[in-house]
Amino acid sequence: MKRKITDVFFKYLFRIVALFSVLALGAILLFVFFQGTKPFLFATSSYIKLVVRNIDEITVNGVLYVNRLEAIDIPETVENISIRFPTVTDGEIHDVSLEIKIDKYEKHPAKKLSFSYSGDAVTSYPFRGEAFVHSVSWPHIGGVAFASLEKRVNIILPEPPYGFWKFLSGLRWNPTTDKVYGILPMIVGTLIASFGAIILGVPIALLCALFMAEFLKTKPAAIVRAGVELLAGIPSVVYGFFGLMVIVPFVRKTFEIPSGNTLLSAIIVLALMILPTIITIAETSIRAVPLSVREASLALGASKMQTAWGVVLPHANSGVIAGIILGISRAVGETMAVILVAGNSPQLTFNPLESVRTLTSTIAMEMGYASHTSLHNEMLFSIGVTLFVIILVLNSFILWFRRRMEQDL
Repeated sequence: MKRKITDVFFKYLFRIVALFSVLALGAILLFVFFQGTKPFLFATSSYIKLVVRNIDEITVNGVLYVNRLEAIDIPETVENISIRFPTVTDGEIHDVSLEIKIDKYEKHPAKKLSFSYSGDAVTSYPFRGEAFVHSVSWPHIGGVAFASLEKRVNIILPEPPYGFWKFLSGLRWNPTTDKVYGILPMIVGTLIASFGAIILGVPIALLCALFMAEFLKTKPAAIVRAGVELLAGIPSVVYGFFGLMVIVPFVRKTFEIPSGNTLLSAIIVLALMILPTIITIAETSIRAVPLSVREASLALGASKMQTAWGVVLPHANSGVIAGIILGISRAVGETMAVILVAGNSPQLTFNPLESVRTLTSTIAMEMGYASHTSLHNEMLFSIGVTLFVIILVLNSFILWFRRRMEQDL
């Protein structure tokens, strides 16, 4: 009776845990996909935001705001913004006025606003390199001697939805000044670095796995296997540091170039990183091939090398391809090591001796300073969705290729 109760308890416990795991994974995927598709469907805001500085009292379209630290939201449908605030000049109090006319049909942010104001005002666009921010300041009111004390009104325009194909095929990534978000150079850099690592690493990994499983004696194979598994547990930042101190100087001296932080350095580091994963899984799959298969091949007159390469390895192709899939996923998704050795220049190049930037590097380097409410932040989520789709397509192609191989066998 107790055993039956225990079995029923654990059966429902596992179901509940599995259900919550699926729901949590689905929620994460939905959140990422929503954030990643949002910049192509919606503007960043439906309001024009006013941010005031060193102004204690300000009236905007007849509404008084006192000691306003947060942005003042103005609906985008408004055609005129009237601003008043008091100031003291030569001991006398008077009002400073600012009239902003908004052209609703103008798309270019530089031409969308026109200003008329009182006092010795200075307009600035783009303000501090922000393409959707205008600034109006009064540096001489009250004899201000420092720029940090000048009275200022910043007008932040909402950024319109970004073109999806412009995002995928754009050659420039400049999120701060020009608000340009082209990721084609990062896609190409990611794919070339990953495929280069696969081309360099997979043959070496398969030969190592065959040697360990078919030709190495039991005790030496156990020692080598332990070393490979240890390499698989090394953090990626350690591989990156090794690449920065060893591979980058080697590439620089060998090819006599100014900097060794290149695509070639990233390929070599990624190839080293995927070796332990592929070797471990491939060697386990090769050892799982029945002994009768080997004996049948040897009985037909094949050599041990011919048996290992032509008979055992094809029978273990399912596990080998699984290892290659994991290797590709790690190469495509690697971040820290690539940041340290690739140079991180968002340029479109096929030259292995030039600097590149990958998709993961862009997310890691820019997420820290991208504003949580800006288009820049949402575009980084879009890069994550793009990376997910790339990995999904690559893995689907490899699985299809494996099925074709199984049908041929």
